[in-house]
Amino acid sequence: MARYIGIDIGGTKCAVSLGNEKAEVLSSVRFPTEGPEETVGRILDEAERLKAESDEPVRTVGVSCGSPLDPSRGIIESPPNLPGWDNVEIVRLAEERLRIPAVLCNDANACALAEWKFGAGRGCRNMIFLTFGTGMGAGLILDGHLYNGTNGNAGEVGHTRIERFGPVGYGKQGSFEGFASGGGIAQIAKTAAIEHLQRGGSVGYCRHWDELESVTAKSVAEAARAGDETAVRVYRQVGEMLGRGLSLLVDILNPERIVIGSIFQRSADLLREPMERVMKQECLPFSLAVCEIVPAELGDDIGNRAALTLAIDLDEH
Repeated sequence: MARYIGIDIGGTKCAVSLGNEKAEVLSSVRFPTEGPEETVGRILDEAERLKAESDEPVRTVGVSCGSPLDPSRGIIESPPNLPGWDNVEIVRLAEERLRIPAVLCNDANACALAEWKFGAGRGCRNMIFLTFGTGMGAGLILDGHLYNGTNGNAGEVGHTRIERFGPVGYGKQGSFEGFASGGGIAQIAKTAAIEHLQRGGSVGYCRHWDELESVTAKSVAEAARAGDETAVRVYRQVGEMLGRGLSLLVDILNPERIVIGSIFQRSADLLREPMERVMKQECLPFSLAVCEIVPAELGDDIGNRAALTLAIDLDEH
């Protein structure tokens, strides 16, 4: 049986995993992300250790990281969540150290590939994966292939503007990411909380001014489920904007399935009704009729499994 190494580089933490041909994690180590020199050194040390300890030969390495990247040259260019990581030649460094082929891909595309092969997208030829976590990005499976675009930057749906004004995401006011992301939900909820606090009132997720900075998508969801009307309205607005963004994707790409991760996995009960209502209003009926919206299946381990799936895909091609 073959073995693979997956490297998941995030803004706050990195993970290095050893896995099998089903992208199941056999062994993994996680540690904080720091500067590029120190972190890459730690990544390669852990990858070399896992390779040496593997009970079967390790065939390839997959590296998943946030954009912007240059996948064709294997270079991490300058992701906003990785300050100082400018033009890091991660593929060359991994191949020289581990002496096996390596590949680099952005995290949304890697997750799309993993959900398509092993998760909620199995059996599809046209599938879209949406991250819907800290940010909003898409991975596109079109006609049975991962679509990267001309220079590897396809799927940056979070940057599209869906409203003239609104919360800021991806550096743009009113963007899809501004409304449909953890940070966006917190922005909308804080604005609503401030209005209540200024009038001497409060909301379930923020009863005092000193609680304002601790407002998160999770705390707002908990308040909504407890019946807080403001929290319910926040999630209704987010669901409507999610539906608006999805409508564009359905009309343009005509997918059979859209798989949504992170916040949608946890809060579909709050988001689905307003999302579907808007999609029925906005989508071409014949395109919407063949598309289902489902939560991701791979759960909290998707980062590790996505990086491993990149390695498997490289080995297969």
